[in-house]
Order: sequence, then C-alpha cells, then structure tokens
Amino acid sequence: MKRTPSDEYLEKAKLLDEEACERVLSRARSKLMRRLEDRKVTVQEVVAIQLELEDEDLAEWRARMAEIKATEEKKKNKSKKPG
Repeated sequence: MKRTPSDEYLEKAKLLDEEACERVLSRARSKLMRRLEDRKVTVQEVVAIQLELEDEDLAEWRARMAEIKATEEKKKNKSKKPG
C-alpha cells in the first residue's frame, strides 16, 4: 500500500478530537497499522487514509445499492404489466 493521504483528508483528520481519532484507528486496516508501528506514517496520516478509504467504500456501496434497487424496480414493473 503506497497510499498517501490527500490534503483534504489530512485537514479532516486534524479536526477530529482524540476519541474520534481512536474510533477511526480502531477501524484501520492491518497494513495501515503496521505502517504506523514501523513509523513510516504518522497517526494523522493513518486517520486521513482510513477516512478516505471509508468514503471510497461508501461511494461504491451506494452505487451497488442503486443498481440493486434499479434491478428490483425493473422486476417489479415487469410483473405488474398485464399480459
């Protein structure tokens, strides 16, 4: 994982209080935590990367849910047509 946090997410990470940072760190992937333990990145960078990953995952999930809903709607409309 050669990821570096964007400036936008670094700013978001800076604005979090200690408890919020801990919550984000508790969800961090093991590769990120290893990088933190090896001192290759700072806590703020790990939090920023994790926030960015979660936003990307959420966007992907929303897109998949929209596809599922569209498919269900098509099936529902198909079964309602007389014929």
